[in-house]
Amino acid sequence: MTITSRLRQALRTVSPEDRANRYLNEATSLVDLERRQREIDRGLFVRRNYPF
Repeated sequence: MTITSRLRQALRTVSPEDRANRYLNEATSLVDLERRQREIDRGLFVRRNYPF
């Protein structure tokens, strides 16, 4: 890897999809995975733009 690609990778923001995938990959059992999927379906990683 070149220096610029390493720097670009270090400075990039993590997308909500990547965060959700990482969260799902941390599941320890099938029940835990299903619970995490329900949390994501309910909007756990949805960014809300509230003015307050």
